[in-house]
Amino acid sequence: MKLGINLLCLTDFVTEAHLSAIRQIKALGYDGVEVPVLSGEPAHYAWLAKELDAIGLERCTTSIVPSPDASPISDDRDNRARGRKHLDWALDCAIALGAQSVGGPIHAPIGHFTGSGPTESELSYGAEAHRALATRAEANGIYLSLEHLNRFETYFLNTTTQCRDYARRVDHPACRIMYDTFHANIEDRNQVAAYETVAPHVGIVHISENDRGIPGRGHIDFLSIMQAVRRSGYDGWVTLEAFGAGLPAIAAATRVWRPLFPDYDTLFSESAAFIRSTWDAAGRDIAA
Repeated sequence: MKLGINLLCLTDFVTEAHLSAIRQIKALGYDGVEVPVLSGEPAHYAWLAKELDAIGLERCTTSIVPSPDASPISDDRDNRARGRKHLDWALDCAIALGAQSVGGPIHAPIGHFTGSGPTESELSYGAEAHRALATRAEANGIYLSLEHLNRFETYFLNTTTQCRDYARRVDHPACRIMYDTFHANIEDRNQVAAYETVAPHVGIVHISENDRGIPGRGHIDFLSIMQAVRRSGYDGWVTLEAFGAGLPAIAAATRVWRPLFPDYDTLFSESAAFIRSTWDAAGRDIAA
C-alpha cells in the first residue's frame, strides 16, 4: 500500500507557499500526494515535479471537466472537441509532473444535470474519449482513475456497478476507477459488495469520511472496506481525501460550509495513523 493525500485540502493550485506543509506530509510518512490540476501550464507542474523529487514524494493528479461547453460527453461536436482538448491538457500537466495516475471526475462537468441519467450517446462519446486518453496515458507510463461521484454532483457515474460497466465499455488496461468511500457511502447499499463489484478495475482507493472530515471520526466502516480491498489483492494508492471550509472555491464545489478538522496538523497526523493502522488490522484479520 502507498499512502497518499489529496492536496485539495490545502489548495486548488500548489505553489511554493504550500511546500512547507508538503514537507510535513512527507515527515508524517505519506508516500505521495495527489496534486490538483485545475489550472496552470505544464511548465508549472514540471517545476513542482522537481520540488516533490527533492522532498521525496511520489504523485498522482486529480482533475475535472470544467463546464458543459468543454465536455467529452456532450452531444455537440465542438463541445466534445473542447472537452477532449481539456483532457489532453490535464494529461500534459500530469506528464510534466511525473504523475502515476490522472484521476478525478474527468468524465462529466460537476453540478451539471440534464434531468435524466446518462444516455447511450453520452456513454459512447465518453468511452471513445477515455479510450483515446488512456492510450496516450499508457504510452507515457500513466493510467486513468475515473472517480464516481454521488447523484448530487453528477448524473454520469454514480454507482460502482456503473463504473464497472463503463470500464468494460472503455476496454483499455490504462482506464481504471477511483473507488471513493464518501460517494459509495451515498450511492451503494453495501460498501464491501460495492468494492468487490469494481475491484478488478480499481486504480486508486480514496479514503473519505461520511462528512468529508478526518477518517475514523464518522460512521463509515473502514475496517470492512480495507478487508475487501486487501482480499482483492490491491496494493496501490490508498489516498486521504478531506475538505474544509477555509478555501471558498473548494468549499463551494464540495458544499462544505463548516470546519471539518481542527487544523492541518491534526488532519495529516491522525489520518495517516488511522489509515495505516486500519490497513494493518485488515491484513491481520484476513491472515487469521
